[in-house]
Amino acid sequence: MTIFLSFFSLFHVYRLKGRLHACISPSENGLINGKILIGLTDAQLENLDMIEGDDYVRKTVEVVLTDTSEKMKVETYVWANKDDPDMYGEWDFEEWKRLHMEKFMEAAKKFTEWKKNPDGQSREEFEKFVHEDPHVA
Repeated sequence: MTIFLSFFSLFHVYRLKGRLHACISPSENGLINGKILIGLTDAQLENLDMIEGDDYVRKTVEVVLTDTSEKMKVETYVWANKDDPDMYGEWDFEEWKRLHMEKFMEAAKKFTEWKKNPDGQSREEFEKFVHEDPHVA
């Protein structure tokens, strides 16, 4: 797998009330800096699709590679409900790492374990793991 720094416009990274993760959604003045992962396997993409679930849709966007200014079409996960009242503000990655990354990684681990052995549990059973604790803002 290869990772490239990139950016794309007309989208914004929002916080999601009550969630451990952010979402991206169209925004007229938006600009997102991020990373492009090239070389994911079909199994890895399937895992991402399952983790993102119905809350996200995969969309093709045009990004610009930071190092070369080369334009490239890639797929990204866009929040399905573009009018969701739980979207707000600017997501802060450093704050997320400090406050939520450990719990988010725990949820990802539980999801991976579930995928290996679902034992009658549905994917929705794990939705609760990506929600914030009530006392965390």
